[in-house]
Amino acid sequence: MDTARFHGIYPILYAFFDRDGAPLRAPIAAQVEAAVRHGAHGVAVLGLATETNKLAERERRQIMEWTAEALARRLPLAVTVAEPSVHGQAGFVRAAQGLGADWVILQPPAPGYAEAEYVRFFGAVAERVELPVALQNAAQFLGVGLSNAGLKTLHRNHPNVCLLKGEGPAHVIRRLIEDTAGAFRVFNGRGGLELPDNLRAGCAGMIPAPECFDAQVAIYEAMRRGDEGAAEARYREILPLITFLMSSIDTFLCYGKRLTARRLGIAEVFDRAPCQHPGEFGLAMLERLGAGLGPL
Repeated sequence: MDTARFHGIYPILYAFFDRDGAPLRAPIAAQVEAAVRHGAHGVAVLGLATETNKLAERERRQIMEWTAEALARRLPLAVTVAEPSVHGQAGFVRAAQGLGADWVILQPPAPGYAEAEYVRFFGAVAERVELPVALQNAAQFLGVGLSNAGLKTLHRNHPNVCLLKGEGPAHVIRRLIEDTAGAFRVFNGRGGLELPDNLRAGCAGMIPAPECFDAQVAIYEAMRRGDEGAAEARYREILPLITFLMSSIDTFLCYGKRLTARRLGIAEVFDRAPCQHPGEFGLAMLERLGAGLGPL
């Protein structure tokens, strides 16, 4: 499949909730408009940042619909699919395609099985769908990850599995790209940690949360035009913030969402339980580390 147009910075949208815990549409649209306005190369939705594990299927479909409608095909759309069965994932992919998604990112079902079973699972989904397929290969976050050999086997058997959302250090991603002989167009996550080195390693781009994606777009573009000095200088400015946020998934959901809200002018943030609640010290850190980031 031709995936050359999938590159760059794809902010993955946060889910915002009202006081009663219902998902809100307006913040989805606000994040999409910010992505378009500040030069993002695509938009992603329904991953860990969107708290997809806390959403009912109808809520996941609703948020996907809101995102697609707000984006209106102005940028490529990647949708994470986390249904627990082959039938569920294939059906969700077809729904995403019907709304205009350009590619999908499959999360694995529950941990505890041999690698060969996950290879068969993803392959069964891939052969039932038409879109380019990525895997979220994030064992440290999801409890399941394929080896480089397993990924190579999956691509050989199902060529439409041709993208990957890695979640690892740049040197690990480099080895993955080498071991799989360039079979995958790789995006890394991890909030944008090691962004310049991920690009040097051969990543097509990154899928961070939105809190400082505009700075990450600037870094990506500087690397693309060969101005590594400017890229490294901008990266050093945001690195302390990313390091704080990526100390855990709960931390980036708690504090990253609040920084994004501040930059978008969203007055209140309500969390969906179970969740980490912000503390005064953490909020003070966030204010200091994010002080240089203006409105989105």
